[in-house]
Order: sequence, then structure tokens, then C-alpha cells
Amino acid sequence: MAYEVTATRKRPRTFDQIVGQEFVVATLRGAIERGRIAHAFLFSGPRGVGKTSAARVLARALDCATGPTPEPCDNCNQCKEIAAGSSLDVIEIDGASNTSVDDVRAIKDEVLFPPAAARYKVYIIDEVHMLSNSAFNALLKTIEEPPPYVVFIFATTEIHKVPATIRSRCQQFTFRLFSTDEIRARLAEVAQEQGVESDEEALIWIAKEAEGSLRDAYTTFDQIASFTGGGRISLDAIRDTVGALSLDELNQVGELIGSDAGGAMLALADTILERGVSVERFVIALADYLRSLLLLLHGVERPGILGYAPDSFSAQARARLQVSELELAGEMLLELHRNLKLSVNPRFELELLLSRLARAQGLVTPAELLAEVSAIKGQFEAEPGAADAPAAVASARPEAPAAAAPAAAPTAAAEEAAPRAPRRPARGPRAAAAEQAPAGRAAPEPDGQSAAPPAATGLLAEIGARIRAQNLLALAASLERAQEAAVAGDQVTVTFAAGERYSGARVSGEARAVAAAASAAVGREVNVNVAYRDTREEEPPQPGAAAAGSDVARVVKIFRGEVVKEHSYGT
Repeated sequence: MAYEVTATRKRPRTFDQIVGQEFVVATLRGAIERGRIAHAFLFSGPRGVGKTSAARVLARALDCATGPTPEPCDNCNQCKEIAAGSSLDVIEIDGASNTSVDDVRAIKDEVLFPPAAARYKVYIIDEVHMLSNSAFNALLKTIEEPPPYVVFIFATTEIHKVPATIRSRCQQFTFRLFSTDEIRARLAEVAQEQGVESDEEALIWIAKEAEGSLRDAYTTFDQIASFTGGGRISLDAIRDTVGALSLDELNQVGELIGSDAGGAMLALADTILERGVSVERFVIALADYLRSLLLLLHGVERPGILGYAPDSFSAQARARLQVSELELAGEMLLELHRNLKLSVNPRFELELLLSRLARAQGLVTPAELLAEVSAIKGQFEAEPGAADAPAAVASARPEAPAAAAPAAAPTAAAEEAAPRAPRRPARGPRAAAAEQAPAGRAAPEPDGQSAAPPAATGLLAEIGARIRAQNLLALAASLERAQEAAVAGDQVTVTFAAGERYSGARVSGEARAVAAAASAAVGREVNVNVAYRDTREEEPPQPGAAAAGSDVARVVKIFRGEVVKEHSYGT
């Protein structure tokens, strides 16, 4: 007897043998039992899920000598001829090779003749979406009002390519993919029938590789069984047959993710690729492995979903990798798989990705970055008096300042104090004014705020110089906005105006660096805290100052400006 492949030998011959399509079977059975047989059916779904097989079973149920019946006898001439594909009244047409309008015209002429020996003349058109638009249009009237003895059964893997005018004239049935457990059970039956020993993990791997297609699973099983010569089907045999990655190799890759061992990762990848594994299969296998690790971290341990027993996965990889790292690595692998077809050097792109995965603990996800920004924002909002910041800022905005008096010549006391304040490449307006002020007299502030005492200003300048020497330029610029730095015991208080809360928040956030500079300046260990005060004083209106409440006054307050010259314009 001639050899018959498993996919053909295991093709369903009755409704009971159709597995995994309970809705389709129940509906067709009910329609036949109640005599509610439609004139056109449309079967859609992925490849290898039983669309054509169900169409043949339906044809046998309609034309069986004991029918129409949901249980064809499988013994009459019609059942045997339909199963063998030799029935004159069940015509199977390949839509991919009969796409023209002339082929449809031939069908329109044939339906005028009644069946030769059967009860119904059944047309099974496979891959019907391949018909041309003209062919579909020519078929419309025929499938809408066919003779009572004609039944059309269309099968397609791309239902969206079938015109709506055709779909509306048919009863539609959607076939679903098989689960991994269903395919594994069918493969176990086949192995038992053929007397082939097989490992459970090997059958699960074949079932997962089939991606829901039972026919693909049967084909892969036949190929591996032929390779083993009727021996035991194991994961090692599968790896040698189809060039797959073993779980041990995937565990080694998983253990190197986040280990900062890029050289070991690339060496392992070279060993795997030199064995004949394609880059695409490597990426798919690794993505599936990381998916399994992610499921394990979420508590999913069913072997049918994972592909292997839970204890087969590396404990080291499960302990080291976090959910966020697995999600990021999975996204990177899927993105690489999408770009492989356009890549100039797929292997190099894979090696780049593996190098990044080796230092996965240093990668930051967008969610982690957002959380860090939110934490910094929370620190700013948690500063003392933050709730009163708008009012303090409003009260700290100065009016137009009075003209400053010319600075007097420096005194001897000021010259002796000057060497303590180191020179800086750039000075803020307050520091420059403090250095030019005479001894015992506060220098006028550019924005109208009172100046700090000379000793306090000198300490502040020295702290700022030490901070700038560490190349912390943004922090040094914030210190320049301070009014004074005062020492009290082991505390150095840096005081800002109420309107300088942003600069104060930066100094508070970098308190450790500021405390180190202050300790070096005062010669002992000190801590640093930040304080705010409102130093605005009510001043009498100055000549040329804008009247309170006027538009000019508001502009001066907003931009902290000064009225230089007034103009009056007539109307």
C-alpha cells in the first residue's frame, strides 16, 4: 500500500472527527437535521485548520445515500467517491488558478444541469479571494439565486479580500486556530499509531512551532520521524533536523542578559549561528524564550503556554531579570524581526542587539524615565513653603529701583577681606556688587533687595567657587542667586529671596555637594539647609516711576525692569 502522509491520512471524514471547531460543527449539524440548508457557505480562517476538510464532510453529509444526514455512512458510492475526489457532482475548484471571468462563466453554464447521480451538485472553491473582480461580479447572480440542487462552499484564508457583495450572500463560518494542547494531543495519537516514541517536550515544541495549524504540525512530525528513522523523537533530534535552538542554549543567553558580559554573549551567538541556525530563527526563538520568562514572573506555569516545563528554565535568569527588562528586551527583538528583511547585514544587527541585552540593567524604559521625572518633581513640591510660592514670588517682585549712589573707594578692611573670596571666571550681579562695596556698608542689590553682610557674602562666594571648580556650573549659578550664607554651629544656612525658589530647590537637591564645599570653606563638617525670606521694602515713589496699577507698572513688575524715560503722547 502506498505511503500516505499524516495530514492526508488524518483528514476528517465525519463531523465527529473535526476537532477544535465546535461552533462550525454544531451549526452545520443543526442545519442538516432541520433541513435548513443554505445555498452558499463561506469558510474563512488561517491555513491548516480544516476549512476544505469541513467542506468535504458537508458535501458527503448532503449527498450520502442515507441523507441529508449529519452522520454520513462512509460506505455508499457517493461517500467513497467524494472522499477519493472522483465524484462528478462534487467539483473542487482552485481559485488561485481559475481566476478569470471565463472560468466563472463555465460554472454558470454547468449549474443549469442537474447532478448526475447525487442529490446536490456541490461546488467547493478554495482560496476564493484569488478570483478577479470581474469573476466575482459574474458570480453574484448565480450564488444569489442558484437552482435548488446547487450548493456553493467557498474557502479562504483572507476574508477581507472577498467583496462584501459575495459575503452578504453566504453563511459565514470562521475557523479558529488550534491550541497547543489540542495539537499536542493529536501528535501523541499519531505517534502511538505509528509506534514512534516521543518526548513530551518534543511534541510541545512541534505544536508551538505549528502556530495553531494542525496540518503544519503533522508535516513537521513526519519530517522529524523520517530523520530519526522511526527512533525516539527528542528535542535534540528536532534541533538537528530543523536547526532550532535548544533550551540549554537559550538558558545560556538568558543568563548573560544584564550580566555586562558582552564578549561572552557574542561568542555564544557565534557558536549558535555557526551551527546553521538562521538569524531569523534565532530572533524568534529568543523572543519566545523571553516571553516564557515573562509569563513565569507573572505566575503562569502551564507547559502548554511556556513550551517547556517551568523548572527547565534557568533559575539564575529568572532571579536576575525583572519584568521591565524582559518587556524592553522583547520589544527590541520584535523590532529587529520587523526590520530583518530590509537589513544590509542581519547578523550584525543581531550582534548589536545582543550586545545591548548584555547590559540590559543599564537601559532605561520610558516608564522608568517618567517615574524618575515625577520623583524629582515631587521633591520640588515637597520643599518647605512650596504651597505659598505664588504669593511669595508676587511679593518679591521689586518696583523700579532708585538710582544707586556711586561706590566709595575700598577701605583697608575691605582689602584685607578680599583675598578670602577666590576669584571666579564669572560673577553674578550680587557677588560683583558685594566685592565693590565699602567695609561696613551693604552694597545696593541690582533688583532692589538688601545685600548680605560682607562676611556672609564672602563665605557664599567661596562655596560657589569650590562648586564651580568641580564643574557643577548649574549649581554654582544657582548659588549666585542666593543672598547670604550664614554659619551657626554645624549648620550653614543659604538664604534666598522668596522669588528664587527654583534656585533654592536646586541647592537643596544637591545639598551633599554644597555641604562638602561649605565644610572645606569653614574648616569643619557642616550641614546645609536652604531658607527663604521676603526682603522687599516699601519705598516712596521715585521720580519717573510708573503709577501703581497702570499698564506700565504691571510690565515693570513682570519683567523686573526700570522706567528709563517717560513719553507722553497726545490724542
